[in-house]
Amino acid sequence: MRRLRLYLDLIRFEHTLFALPFAYGGMLLAAGGWPGLRTFLLVTLAMLGARTMAMALNRLIDWKIDALNPRTQNRHLPKGLVKPWETLLLALVGLLLLTLAGLSLNSLTARLLPVAVFFLTIYSYTKRFTWLCHYVLGLTIGAAAAGGWIAVTGSFHPTAYWLWAAVGLWIAGFDILYATQDYTFDRAYGIKSIPARFGIPLALWIARATHLTAWLSFLLAGLSYGAGNLYFLGLLLVGGLLFYEHRLVSPEDLSRVDLAFFQANVGVSLGMFLFIVLDLLWG
Repeated sequence: MRRLRLYLDLIRFEHTLFALPFAYGGMLLAAGGWPGLRTFLLVTLAMLGARTMAMALNRLIDWKIDALNPRTQNRHLPKGLVKPWETLLLALVGLLLLTLAGLSLNSLTARLLPVAVFFLTIYSYTKRFTWLCHYVLGLTIGAAAAGGWIAVTGSFHPTAYWLWAAVGLWIAGFDILYATQDYTFDRAYGIKSIPARFGIPLALWIARATHLTAWLSFLLAGLSYGAGNLYFLGLLLVGGLLFYEHRLVSPEDLSRVDLAFFQANVGVSLGMFLFIVLDLLWG
């Protein structure tokens, strides 16, 4: 049990709350309600596998960088709490779960598996060569919403694209905020990020613009789907949470970035999911 807790902490299992509700949201919207236990379980398995693979690889790929960064030097690999081979094994287990789920859902999810694995692997390398790394992360995680839709229908749809864009831009925006914590380190060691490239004040404005575009994409997703009033009520809540998130952070005070990162964003994902469910039931 102690090792299991270490592994769950290594992959930041609690951060599954960011993308999993949107995978479920895409799934429920595509089905117009409950998609059946089999689809639900396979989507859950795919998300757990993708999350485990991506985070384990991220920790392994960034191990030496994390050891140099004061903010991350107490992570599991730099401290020797978990061995590199254990981390790689975790990634392989995640890959196996994702592959089993993708092959079991439908022909399109099976064909898209290599694409998913590519992006789940490559995004950890992007901060070494482009400050657009935040958007690559968003593109990768945002696919969860479209994936939930495809798991049900076996096809793409404008709503799936807009959900993908919305979740991806939301992820990218808060990743920019999160990267402000490493501004000094990133500039010193040549790590690419929007704060390191443009400075913290402009980076915060880019994050705000990104989140505004995310909110508009959620709006277009609802319009393309023909969602009811409760969906749009939830969208107003999301707008308020995003506004609150950006009120917490300023160039002069970055002490509440973690609060903005976790609490506000869990509220966005769970809140949007709740109102999708309510809209399908009573919209």
